[in-house]
Amino acid sequence: MSTKLSDLRLDRRTLLAVLGAGAGAAGLAACGSPVAGGSGSSPNLRSGFSQAPTTVPSQYQGRTAVLFWAPFTGVNFEALQALFTKFNDSQSDIVAIAESQGGYTDLNKKFTAALQARQVPDIVCFPERQWLQFWQADALAPLDGYFDDQWSLDVYMQNYVQEGTAGGQTYVVPFARSTPLFYFNKTRFVEAGLPEEGPSTWEEFAEMAPELLKLDAGGQPLKPMAFGPDDTWYGQSHIWAWGGQWSSATEATADAGPAREWLSWKKNFIHTDGYGYMAQSSMTDFQTGVAAASHGSTASLRGATEAAQFDIGTAFMLGHDQAAPPVPTGGSGLSVVKAESQERQDACAELFRFLAEPENSAQWHLGTGYLPIVTAAQDTKEVKDQVAADPNFGTALEQVPNAKTADPVAWYQAATVEISAAMAQVYGDGADVDTVVSQLQAKLEDVMSQNQESIQKVLAS
Repeated sequence: MSTKLSDLRLDRRTLLAVLGAGAGAAGLAACGSPVAGGSGSSPNLRSGFSQAPTTVPSQYQGRTAVLFWAPFTGVNFEALQALFTKFNDSQSDIVAIAESQGGYTDLNKKFTAALQARQVPDIVCFPERQWLQFWQADALAPLDGYFDDQWSLDVYMQNYVQEGTAGGQTYVVPFARSTPLFYFNKTRFVEAGLPEEGPSTWEEFAEMAPELLKLDAGGQPLKPMAFGPDDTWYGQSHIWAWGGQWSSATEATADAGPAREWLSWKKNFIHTDGYGYMAQSSMTDFQTGVAAASHGSTASLRGATEAAQFDIGTAFMLGHDQAAPPVPTGGSGLSVVKAESQERQDACAELFRFLAEPENSAQWHLGTGYLPIVTAAQDTKEVKDQVAADPNFGTALEQVPNAKTADPVAWYQAATVEISAAMAQVYGDGADVDTVVSQLQAKLEDVMSQNQESIQKVLAS
């Protein structure tokens, strides 16, 4: 019986089974691969793999075509297409084609199926370190051989660089990088007599919430906070704010104490005090005025600003006993997929180099809200003018010094799915916290046991 794509649990065990590889065959083979760079080194190629079907626009026929399966939709995908058109029109040898695959989860599933079918895109991107499972399967090509004085890891925000390396080589360059933010309806905060800069801690927000509840929202009390069913990323900041972590090195630590304290606090905030609820889409409820606040990515900023009929405020993620807690790095970078063509790999590197030019990085930032990840982009007139006109674009930049890589277990989608489910049980159902945390601990221990070797190698590099 064949495996349904929708049923795949994309942990290491499943990925290797789907690709028909044993742990020994796929286990970190990339560590010893020579670097790329137009040398034609065969270890960077994979015979039997070819480009997934795509259509080249008539005006670009005859060029080397590279295909990017993108996890972007809406205004973000439109901004990406504008950049690709700019690249395609800037030279006559390469055509870059972007195809939206929905979100990261959809891309993960579709790319796994593509590897199984051996018809792959040339470029993919996955959040933070979730690309590691594909590195383990030897699906990604190293990039170091392409770097020179004009384009290298040195041009990017350094908080995000290390997340693209493993085994002493680079497999990801930063592109659509972000931090989580606290979004709030500044108009309604002011109407309630609250500070227009918003809260800085959860305790402070809990003191403000009763005033927000007094306001009307379509015949119902304004809900202070909307949470979502997939809040793992934000939960990473919360557990850090409470002094805990999901894992330490290769040990799962969800049951160490702080997770219980944090989830118990949120359970009381939501179910006892009535200050929050779990929405199907927290950002949608925020943009439509149902909720006064929500979590969101910097990448939501452009779309939210265009959709909302009120003044949006943004603030650092809320702390517990002090403001400005650590936040996880977010978003994704760009990886080259191993297939049969060195020519296409080289063309991908030319596209990456183009996207790292300061003016192009600035264009992506201004069109989406993702960080101006190329350091020099922050000094462009366009970025400075935008921050002056809309300080929300400066909030994420100011928070970047607090950003760090998520706990190792959260590098794997199998773990993030379980963490989101555990949070949803408490946020949405008011489930018993001790039971939820104990069950989560066992599931995270399983993920860690599958990936212990690769985590050790990454932490040591």
